[in-house]
Amino acid sequence: MSRKCAITGKGPLSGNNVSFSQKKTKRRFLPNLQTRNVYIPEMNRTVKIKMSARAIRTMDKKGGLMNYLRSEGLKLKDVI
Repeated sequence: MSRKCAITGKGPLSGNNVSFSQKKTKRRFLPNLQTRNVYIPEMNRTVKIKMSARAIRTMDKKGGLMNYLRSEGLKLKDVI
């Protein structure tokens, strides 16, 4: 699987490592991805989703995965 959040779509960014002498070399900034088992009471089952830490925090604030997906205009089949 790619290094991409299933919900928000966050992926790696590219930039420069800058040393003390100001030499620049390419590097990648990876998102903070976590693999979580999320329980969905509507389906009475858990699903394993690779999601960013920001998406986990927002999901907790919205009151579950289904409420979060509804607020973002997504469907569960888009995520799984």
